[in-house]
Amino acid sequence: MKVLDFNRQKSVMNRFVSELRDKDLQTDRMRFRQNVKRIGQAMAYEISKSLEYKTKTVVTPLGETSVELPCDDVVIATVFRAGLPFHEGFLDIFDTAGNAFVSAYRYYEDRDATKIGIKIEYIASPDLNGKTLILVDPMLATGGSMELAYRAFLTKGSPKRLIMASVIASKAGVDYLKKKFPGNDVELYCAAIDPLLNEHKYIVPGLGDAGDLMYGEKI
Repeated sequence: MKVLDFNRQKSVMNRFVSELRDKDLQTDRMRFRQNVKRIGQAMAYEISKSLEYKTKTVVTPLGETSVELPCDDVVIATVFRAGLPFHEGFLDIFDTAGNAFVSAYRYYEDRDATKIGIKIEYIASPDLNGKTLILVDPMLATGGSMELAYRAFLTKGSPKRLIMASVIASKAGVDYLKKKFPGNDVELYCAAIDPLLNEHKYIVPGLGDAGDLMYGEKI
């Protein structure tokens, strides 16, 4: 798996991530969602550089010109609910892309809340055969939900290319996906990779529960 960590680069994404992490700014849900969306836009632009292109002739009022346009048949997929603003950022750039959604949630299998289970409940997707699938989920903790979401989407076809993207990932989650997706035919884009997971499988330093910060606490 090819991993791109934008935190190692000089990028405006670093400012967006710093605001997402700042506990004094997190009380502004609109700002939080907008920063996640802006990271999606910036990351989609970077991903667009890796797509296949073909030449198209464009007729203007005064003549003709040629332009190189991406020709990949892109599908953007995300996990409810925290993935929605991230998905929207990607869709702002890949505005003709297909869209796929999966409802997945994690739960604790033990009383100490240290063992994680993941359940898939709902899938909506176009045909994925031969498509470039961009699977986006803002938080990559253990890597289990990203893998499970991809396996679920495989019931809708076999994409020719898989790109995964997260805002903040843990090193453990990245290492897990590297084992599950060996080789360089799969790419993982991260705005930042953090070193630790705590005993409850939250990313440290991370930013907390992204879904709650976007939409409010759940019961």
